[in-house]
Amino acid sequence: MKGMGNMLKQAQQLQSKIAKLQEEMASRTVEASAGGGMVVAVANGRQELVSIRIEPEVVSEGDIEMLQDLVLAAANEALRKSQEMVSQEMNKLTGGMNIPGLV
Repeated sequence: MKGMGNMLKQAQQLQSKIAKLQEEMASRTVEASAGGGMVVAVANGRQELVSIRIEPEVVSEGDIEMLQDLVLAAANEALRKSQEMVSQEMNKLTGGMNIPGLV
């Protein structure tokens, strides 16, 4: 019985650490660009886009399809980097254990 109580205590500590990490990840950001930096997307650790910057030259060219492609590429890469950042931090916390539903 003592072993079960110890395991429960460890699980509660891990849960607390995970909650703290998730809170921290919300304030951390990653950045990705497309078109040689013409479009830049920034995402946080909650996989939310927090900003998109578009250089004026891209808009003045009038190629809406190209602009849309650049925005999508930058946004998708920022979200991918965000997921990778969270996954790396979670692996540090869990010692590489794959716990379903955490990432």
